[in-house]
Amino acid sequence: MMGISVWQLLIILLIVVMLFGTKRLRGLGSDLGSAISGFRKSVSDGETTAQAETVKQELK
Repeated sequence: MMGISVWQLLIILLIVVMLFGTKRLRGLGSDLGSAISGFRKSVSDGETTAQAETVKQELK
């Protein structure tokens, strides 16, 4: 199975930029970044809550 070369990736990137434009891609990137950071925050909050519940049960 052959891998994708750098030139093929550059051509695909050029086509995507021509189709969507740079402003729209920037907006998609920032939306994706904020979604990922929100997901990470909720996961860490969930872990903190689970640890607090474990400590409360151990203290009983």
